[in-house]
Amino acid sequence: MTTQEYDPQSISITAPALAHVEKQMRNEGASALVLGITESGCNGYMYELDYVNKVISNTRSFTFGNRVNVLIEETNWPLVRGTEIDYVTEGLNSSLKFNNPNADSQCGCGESFSLKI
Repeated sequence: MTTQEYDPQSISITAPALAHVEKQMRNEGASALVLGITESGCNGYMYELDYVNKVISNTRSFTFGNRVNVLIEETNWPLVRGTEIDYVTEGLNSSLKFNNPNADSQCGCGESFSLKI
């Protein structure tokens, strides 16, 4: 059993997620991935991804592997700080998974979460 350590001042990305995001950025002709949060879903919040090729103001920028930029709007930062982005395969399905230390619970499908209070 391993213990996951989170850096509350940053986010992280696993090697499989980095490879997936890089491929998606090439396919979209994008220069960055925006990791956002929207109030929705059965648990209160949902992750929202957008591949962009423009400058977005009031964001934190994280660069991985010198080629993948992940942007997070300042208003969403408290909700995702310390999050690890992973890419997992379960059966025939593969998707990005967010290991968020700020989340209290997730819905059964893992697409929405609630926050620790």
